[in-house]
Amino acid sequence: MYTKLFKLFSLQKMIHSLFLINCSGDIFLEKHWKSVVSQSVCDYFFEAQEKAADVENVPPVISTPHHYLISIYRDKLFFVSVIQTEVPPLFVIEFLHRVADTFQDYFGECSEAAIKDNVVIVYELLEEMLDNGFPLATESNILKELIKPPTILRSVVNSITGSSNVGDTLPTGQLSNIPWRRAGVKYTNNEAYFDVVEEIDAIIDKSGSTVFAEIQGVIDACIKLSGMPDLSLSFMNPRLLDDVSFHPCIRFKRWESERVLSFIPPDGNFRLISYRVSSQNLVAIPVYVKHCISFKENSSCGRFDITIGPKQNMGKTIEGITVTVHMPKVVLNMNLTPTQGSYTFDPVTKVLTWDVGKITPQKLPSLKGLVNLQSGAPKPEENPSLNIQFKIQQLAISGLKVNRLDMYGEKYKPFKGVKYVTKAGKFQVRT
Repeated sequence: MYTKLFKLFSLQKMIHSLFLINCSGDIFLEKHWKSVVSQSVCDYFFEAQEKAADVENVPPVISTPHHYLISIYRDKLFFVSVIQTEVPPLFVIEFLHRVADTFQDYFGECSEAAIKDNVVIVYELLEEMLDNGFPLATESNILKELIKPPTILRSVVNSITGSSNVGDTLPTGQLSNIPWRRAGVKYTNNEAYFDVVEEIDAIIDKSGSTVFAEIQGVIDACIKLSGMPDLSLSFMNPRLLDDVSFHPCIRFKRWESERVLSFIPPDGNFRLISYRVSSQNLVAIPVYVKHCISFKENSSCGRFDITIGPKQNMGKTIEGITVTVHMPKVVLNMNLTPTQGSYTFDPVTKVLTWDVGKITPQKLPSLKGLVNLQSGAPKPEENPSLNIQFKIQQLAISGLKVNRLDMYGEKYKPFKGVKYVTKAGKFQVRT
């Protein structure tokens, strides 16, 4: 009994403070739920940031003599939480992502400028989202009834009257057994849209063989339906999904038995599920790269030659292709010729960026030329890796397809739509 009470007490003190830090290392906002924690605690975070090769490689959990720092990186901002006791780190990371999602939903973007422009609403939201260090109201529907989203008119009225954005009544959803949906929803046009977004993480070796491949997918929903609709979403091939994470509205037993998503949806935008496809034989690699990058011993120049093309003939255009290469430190400059798009090389950071655009199979884009090296410097020990970004519209690379959407509980006929997008996540080709 005492052990359970102690664990509950420890969880209630879960998040002590939150610091928002920009890429320049400035702490531009802080929020404390108990006593104030000095900003000097972030020095441990800055040390880890200096050691990391890339901003995304900063350790998400950092242990200090008296605290734990758990952080995420979103939209060029670090959300750094201060924890005093051991807690499940993924729980804290999920909450921080929910905070960033809420800022995005309220202000249209999760940027330093947007947060500074709406700093009063930011503090009001953080006060409602966390109670005594423990997550409380994190659903967008509930928060928008508690804290009204900012508008120009409301900002003017508040500045004249001295009123705030805090609602006067308790959210209607808090009084029902469906807390994620507000009551009395009415729309002139009843619509339900689903975005299936998949990201490919892959490592391709020098010979073009796949070392690692995995798909991270999400289904984001935008539901604008009147009343209390009860939806069922079924798939053509649901068995290929691994590690599915559900919104609380999903009836898990129905998914377990029938592989059907049955739910009463929140109103507006929300993430229905996230999933993973880890079986490599199910992961189709949509692009290939032919490469020849060579450096000669005791020479001040090297050769750079890469060609990119579509690997899978899926009838869809691969667009938005960008190739980023971190060249060795001995590289002074690069004199290259692209057959398509444009390239830039930063001689300070040694980063080459080639903006390719779309691929047309008739003429494959290539980038070739000479690399100028420091004279007398030793030959680079290893060739650089190529990091590739791309996008394919109207395609889920895993083969996931929505079969049908049925609605119960309401008599009107809604308009339904499904959109598919495939993007590159961490897609690396070794040379």
